[in-house]
Amino acid sequence: MVRVRIQTSKVIKLMWSEKHRPQIISDMVGNEESRAAIMEWFAKWKKGTKPLLLVGPPGIGKTTIAYLLAKQFGYDMIGLNASDVRSKSRINEILTPVLGNVSVLGTPMIFVDEVDGIHGRGDYGGATALVDILKEPTVPIVLAANDDTQDKMKSIRKVVKTIYFKRLPPRLLRVYLENILKKENAKLSPGSLIKVIDKSHGDIRSMINLTQSLVTGFNPQTETSFESINVEDGVNAFFKANSIEEARGVLYSMQIDPRKKIDALYSSIITSNLDNTTLAKYLEIISNADMLYGKIMKTQNWRLLRYLNDILIELYQNDDRIRYSQYNLSWPLLNRIRWDRNKIKSLSSVMAKKLHISSSAFVTLCLPYVLFCIKNKTLELEIQETFGDIIEKEIELI
Repeated sequence: MVRVRIQTSKVIKLMWSEKHRPQIISDMVGNEESRAAIMEWFAKWKKGTKPLLLVGPPGIGKTTIAYLLAKQFGYDMIGLNASDVRSKSRINEILTPVLGNVSVLGTPMIFVDEVDGIHGRGDYGGATALVDILKEPTVPIVLAANDDTQDKMKSIRKVVKTIYFKRLPPRLLRVYLENILKKENAKLSPGSLIKVIDKSHGDIRSMINLTQSLVTGFNPQTETSFESINVEDGVNAFFKANSIEEARGVLYSMQIDPRKKIDALYSSIITSNLDNTTLAKYLEIISNADMLYGKIMKTQNWRLLRYLNDILIELYQNDDRIRYSQYNLSWPLLNRIRWDRNKIKSLSSVMAKKLHISSSAFVTLCLPYVLFCIKNKTLELEIQETFGDIIEKEIELI
């Protein structure tokens, strides 16, 4: 028997914006009254309660608080964004299984981010279909928007309870930032602190990312020329750019965690209708970006981060077949996984013991191959239809 000893003396660190992301509601800063109102809404929620609309500038914690509250109140978060709900057919495909099978799917909660982005030329009945669902909610529904003053938001405003988030004052941002610097045993001059806080415009995530950039030395001059854009708009704009210079500008404007940038591009590419040659080319580039990021995480040499966009720019091809997708699986498959999650959990538990790995490792690394082998009749499992009542005593591998 060969025993493998895993070295754990080196701790892999995350980007500061992820490392210092609040883990509980009390870790959040600012907007105390708004947070209290949201807590009260969750505590009193019952079937038919008006959905919640969180409105405020980007980077102040709207998405974070939604995820934390789902965790605290025991809900299974189903996170969507504007691109997921732009058409009536897509909404029905995604949400009908959730709304109609609450007991099977556990205790779901729907969160739609950037809901103010579903209107316009790209709206194929999505806004109307969403409003119909908001009128008669059977599960908790939380929406988030940067702005609700446009006429296009009128129909949504009428059927929701709105809670507003304000930009955090510079004094509070400074206290918060100094606390992070203290934890990281890092320093910025008073002048740099003021500049970072001023440039962030109340966006906590942007402030933390910029601070880490300054501390680690990654601060390309070209980045200051562009305003920050969200990941969905960034991915869509990147593949629709009219020149490589415009595409490069979009990449620098996506001032988000590098891991999220790579993942967003990957999920958007893998779910698009591409020919095999183009797909292989794109995935090779994503692989190179992933290896660079892995090296950064292993060595903590954050100066290498300056080369990430130079790798990702090779994806540019003005390819209108690619649109942003948050997930790297189709919605029908995701819903099937949610439907059968208890069965998959049972299967993974048994197989994990057989293979001496964790259940999550089996689902992530092995299950796709198990399904492939079953399809090709090279593997037999003593289970009933679609991972039905799994016979835990025996699993025969052929």
